[in-house]
Amino acid sequence: MFIHETKVRVRYGETDQMGFVYYGNYAEYLEVARVEALRSLGFPYKRLEEEGVMLPVHDLHVTYHRPAGYDDILTVRARITSMPGVRIVFAYEVLNEENVLLTEASTTLVFVDRATKRPRRAPQALLDRLGSYFI
Repeated sequence: MFIHETKVRVRYGETDQMGFVYYGNYAEYLEVARVEALRSLGFPYKRLEEEGVMLPVHDLHVTYHRPAGYDDILTVRARITSMPGVRIVFAYEVLNEENVLLTEASTTLVFVDRATKRPRRAPQALLDRLGSYFI
């Protein structure tokens, strides 16, 4: 299993009238964690796109346990729990500074050929890089 953690500070504009992070902003936090996780593997989105690979989100599932608030520093833990094929699934945990679980989520993304707009397998170089995490 591959795991990567990213820190995110909650900005004022991301909170609602109650002072909590607006629920829709969690999708952006997950995206930041996902992008940074792939970057840490040597596969920033820019590289994938230059190689003709797009990664649209197929689905998003979120469970909110506790709220986060303005100026909180959140840890977004992104995990890839199985080798990708045509799809790659990320599981997430969002924790506060006290290491309390605030949110759990998952996203499924599909590898798509930029030219044909058709699903394709994950790039072999990415599979090779992830291989050591799934022995």
